[in-house]
Amino acid sequence: MSELSIWTEKYRPKKLDEVVAQQHVIERLKAWVKEKSIPNLLFAGSAGVGKTTTALALARELFGDKWSENFLETNASDERGIDVVRGKIKDFARIRSMGSDFKIIFLDEADALTSEAQQALRRTMEKYSGACRFILSCNYSSRLIDPIQSRCVVFRFKGLTKPDVENYMKKISEKENLQIDQTGLDAIYEVSEGDMRKATNLLQACSVYEKITPEIVYSVSASAKPKDVRAMLDLAISGNFPEAKKKLYDMLINQGIAAEDIIRETHRNIFDLQIPEEKKLKLIEKIGEYEFRLNQGGTPEIQLTALLANFLQ
Repeated sequence: MSELSIWTEKYRPKKLDEVVAQQHVIERLKAWVKEKSIPNLLFAGSAGVGKTTTALALARELFGDKWSENFLETNASDERGIDVVRGKIKDFARIRSMGSDFKIIFLDEADALTSEAQQALRRTMEKYSGACRFILSCNYSSRLIDPIQSRCVVFRFKGLTKPDVENYMKKISEKENLQIDQTGLDAIYEVSEGDMRKATNLLQACSVYEKITPEIVYSVSASAKPKDVRAMLDLAISGNFPEAKKKLYDMLINQGIAAEDIIRETHRNIFDLQIPEEKKLKLIEKIGEYEFRLNQGGTPEIQLTALLANFLQ
């Protein structure tokens, strides 16, 4: 293992060509880089698929060594009120750019902005359209008001596939001299669910071990092991409720796994159970109901035991 550093930053792609799996976005951005001009952009997609990385790489290619002077990054989930738009963003927009016709303001998690802040942002985008370009990043573009969406070219980032994540993990593993086999890579993808940032952080957390195995991955991430959840469900379906409950409590109490993770893994296993399809549909409906109860503050042990009882029936 090398010196202490955050791998998500250490191995973050610096060029557009290095960005993983978003070729439909990268090709159009590269064409604008050649023209040395871009419109306002809206990047929409799930977490960890490369939205922030793409924005940073775009700024580097547009501005070269002076990219940091011409680039402002702010996170709307931390500063989501109207003050950040009227203050920080407007102050940056007023200052002339260094060696370029415009500057870039990157607003991460823009869908967290309040409605008042979004209205103020719309007016700021109009007023400083000649001096600034805005790149908005969000998980759900529908939460942004229409006047903002209409002022941007929208790019929808695809979820990363298993080969995308695995290849990236292999590159990092080679550079860090880590021992990890295919089963370890499978486990990292399973836990990260296609979130490259989460996968990279998990790989770094596992790097203190001599060899990275699925057991280590699930232990470090405090995630439910698929085989444990499957064993619990098989016990419940076969009518052995006491043993199924014992397995559940082992995961909750001894392993310290979050109830939400157990429910998520239960949902994944539903489709492979040897039960009639109509019963699978009813159980899926129940899983949704009990996940909602947990989100509303229900006691994990009670809610999951009740859910397990539905499998017995």
